[in-house]
Amino acid sequence: MSESIVRAAPAGPPEFPGPAERVLPLRRPTRWIGGAVVLVLVAQAGHGLLTNPFYQWDRFAYWFLRPVVLEGMWITLQVAAYSALLGLAGGVLLALGRLSGNPVLRSVSWTYVWLLRSVPLIVVLLFLYNLSALYPTLSIGVPFGPAFFTFNESRLATDMVVAVVGLSAVEAAYAAEVVRAGLLSVDQGQHEAAAALGLPKRYQFTRIVFPQALRAIVPSYVNLLIGLVKATSLVFYVSLLDLFGTIQGLGSTYPGDVVPLLVVATVWYVILTSILSAVQFHVERYFARGALRTPPPTPLQRAGAGLGELRRRHRKEPVR
Repeated sequence: MSESIVRAAPAGPPEFPGPAERVLPLRRPTRWIGGAVVLVLVAQAGHGLLTNPFYQWDRFAYWFLRPVVLEGMWITLQVAAYSALLGLAGGVLLALGRLSGNPVLRSVSWTYVWLLRSVPLIVVLLFLYNLSALYPTLSIGVPFGPAFFTFNESRLATDMVVAVVGLSAVEAAYAAEVVRAGLLSVDQGQHEAAAALGLPKRYQFTRIVFPQALRAIVPSYVNLLIGLVKATSLVFYVSLLDLFGTIQGLGSTYPGDVVPLLVVATVWYVILTSILSAVQFHVERYFARGALRTPPPTPLQRAGAGLGELRRRHRKEPVR
């Protein structure tokens, strides 16, 4: 029997299928039909957007780069940047407080997060804006004793300060949960390995635990930043003329240009959030180096791969 098996075995190198025997890709007609329907709907929406005279694209072009609009954009960027930095710092401290073994820190951190996530942002801003009515002066000194320094709250609480403090306070409450979830996502074995190396607690956190937690923190926190950029439109209610406040003022002065002015604000917000999304992609790609064998492809790499696939199908090359 062994001889018959040997004789039946094919001799020579394996033969590859010829052109007539190439493997054809699986046909998916529903995918192409769905894509065609979506393209038709997108084309109709774009045509209506460009040809509808109600949008007044000539007035949009006039207002888009006006100095007054750019000044409002600059204020929006300042408020968003300051609030993002202070919110992240406060979120890290609150997350560490919630994970602390000290019951006082844990309780205070939980109460802060619970309270600030329960109150609407506009209420926080308006409360801070009218805080001078409750506390006309602020002082630094001995608790329940004499004061060494006294400040006039109305002079310190400018419109910019009120906006940044309000946004930062609320942002810190949400960032605390994002940071806490990222820290809890680190495997317990990493904590044990860091402790086994004899590193101080500070180095265990900054060198081993926190860099690994960033891979889980970054996507969620960038979503918070996108929401923060849009939330800056509420500082108009505390008399700070950011982008949206400027657009509102111009719309009141030029009532015939309300729609193109709103489109201007929309386009600027889309640009800002798109930049943040691009930054998020590259940051995620950077921190994914230690977890994935190959980093996720960039949009240009995906476009090149798609063109290569279309070219291969056009030439009817066999699937390897």
